[in-house]
Amino acid sequence: MRSVFVAKAAIIATVLAALAAAGAARAAGPAPITIVVFNPPSLGAVFPDVIKQQKFDIQNGVDITFIERPPDAYAAQFNSGEFQVGGSASVLILGLGATRGIKTSYLFNLFDYWGTVVTSRPEIKTLADLKGKQLAAAKGTTNYTMFAWLAKQQGVDPESFQVVNTATPGLVGYAVAERADAVQLWEPAYTLVKAAMPQIHTIDLNIAKVWKDFAGGGTLPYLGVAAHQEWIDAHRDLVAPLYRAYKQAADWVMANPAAAAPMIASLKNDAEREAITALIKDNSRLALDIAPAGKIAKQIESTYKAGIDVGLFKDMPPASSIYSGEMN
Repeated sequence: MRSVFVAKAAIIATVLAALAAAGAARAAGPAPITIVVFNPPSLGAVFPDVIKQQKFDIQNGVDITFIERPPDAYAAQFNSGEFQVGGSASVLILGLGATRGIKTSYLFNLFDYWGTVVTSRPEIKTLADLKGKQLAAAKGTTNYTMFAWLAKQQGVDPESFQVVNTATPGLVGYAVAERADAVQLWEPAYTLVKAAMPQIHTIDLNIAKVWKDFAGGGTLPYLGVAAHQEWIDAHRDLVAPLYRAYKQAADWVMANPAAAAPMIASLKNDAEREAITALIKDNSRLALDIAPAGKIAKQIESTYKAGIDVGLFKDMPPASSIYSGEMN
């Protein structure tokens, strides 16, 4: 009888231990992360649907909730710390915050810089032709700031433009409706505009030449994922899994451009689908370039210097604004 009792007790103990282990496993499920991003169409909105539908976050032990905001609201709510992690973190806006005492770090890069100006006005052919003209732009974005810097580098005063400020989703509407003389935009908005208006023409900003003259060439880090130092200190173990989730999403997008197209932008017809698919395959304008911040620190510092040159901030942001932790 004693041996039977001992055997039953052992079985019960084993079952209880298994239940406890299962409960602990459930309790230690994917770590939640809330990330604020720009509203689409925007580069910051490229990955959320891919990550969630393909479950790249869950596969890496994190459960991401993406919250969309227009640029001005994004900047205010990220800088204030209301959102501790930002997925539309531009190098220059983060650098500006860092010079003002906001303790944040650029974790990893997602996209290098590309931007342009489109117009239906035949008399506007160069940047100089924009003087005194009405230019629709999302003025609070880094893309516009870098555009202003590129114009300045080529002897054109950006203050000479009559800028109509609008949120990023409004740029496509301004271009298609021809509500302004010209529109400053970037991808994927540019491709959507060209699909709707093939006849619209583009002003060459001479990005590669200007950047080579200024920084010696190479990549121009533009937009990525950043976090407040407080969050990093408390969740340092989540930075690498977060990076891997984005890296896997980027690899999937490049390997499956047709499937990724509707996740990257809201598509109305086959022409837009084909255009976005071609954009992904080419990648020269999308400029998808995943890289840990610590590995491109010199390029980020050059971008900071451009921010000083255009008058966005006066001093170099601290080294702590570039995350140097391991991502593998």
